[in-house]
Amino acid sequence: MNIIEVKNVSKKFDDKIVLDNISFTVEEGDIFGLIGPNGAGKSTLINIMTGLLDANGGTVVIGGFDIRKDTLKAKEFFGLVPQELALIESVSAYDNLEFFGSLYGLRGKLLKERVNYALDITGLSEKKKEKVKKFSGGMKRRLNLAAAIMHQPKILILDEPTVGIDP
Repeated sequence: MNIIEVKNVSKKFDDKIVLDNISFTVEEGDIFGLIGPNGAGKSTLINIMTGLLDANGGTVVIGGFDIRKDTLKAKEFFGLVPQELALIESVSAYDNLEFFGSLYGLRGKLLKERVNYALDITGLSEKKKEKVKKFSGGMKRRLNLAAAIMHQPKILILDEPTVGIDP
């Protein structure tokens, strides 16, 4: 079964064609990567696939749901780790994950379990009470990843995932 279907996606900024009829499918369980030079349109395509940017043409279907027509249903299927960090620097790692988990509708015991799991899997459990502004760039990247997996998505979309990662 295809979990991602991108069909004839095009995007233009002013007179510049950034994406020209891009089509591909990804089956559930596959690992898929977009590779290309800077400015090739990888981030633009990711933004279209995740509903952050509208395409000029074509369709994106995630988990059987059109990202334009059934945005909320489609978003249940993926976690996004954006190129730019999306964290609240003035609060702790734990509080960040509680916030992001609550956006996915997690509450109570399940929310606490998911926060602790995400911190553990990203190696940040010992830093959970520390304010994010004190984190290294790599630790912030890992926390960004932890936020993306809070709702246990079937798809993990990573934009420039290795930038600033600690070894």
